[in-house]
Amino acid sequence: MSSSSAFLVICLLHSLIAMTSGALMMFYMKEVYTFGHGVETATKLLGSTPHDQLLIKTSDSFSGLLLLAIGFLLFMVSFVKDRDFQSFFAKGCMILHVFMAMWRIYFERKVEDLAWDWLRQSFGDVVLALSWLFFLVYSWREKYD
Repeated sequence: MSSSSAFLVICLLHSLIAMTSGALMMFYMKEVYTFGHGVETATKLLGSTPHDQLLIKTSDSFSGLLLLAIGFLLFMVSFVKDRDFQSFFAKGCMILHVFMAMWRIYFERKVEDLAWDWLRQSFGDVVLALSWLFFLVYSWREKYD
């Protein structure tokens, strides 16, 4: 498998994850909160007043829309064959995932209702960053062999 094929597969997998997460955030946020955090925490996260609930629902919908757009961008980028661009893009995605894990470690764990969840989500961010790192190592190996 060439590095272009590996880039295609990784981009398509990340695209699928982003589009699925975005669609779930836009249309099934209550169920996602309940599944991920439990009924009690989900009730707190969804707001207590109708105004809060509307703001949270709107915010989640826009966040989901952003994830859906990122998924489509990843889908389009997956077909680029330029090695230099693939390497640049993989480095950027890897850095983005590492920063997201750092955000969760330093800030999200301080939120009382999400304090127990940060470790699992940070682990997911690190795994996604590692997929890009493995691509970079694979492409460097292919380049210098």
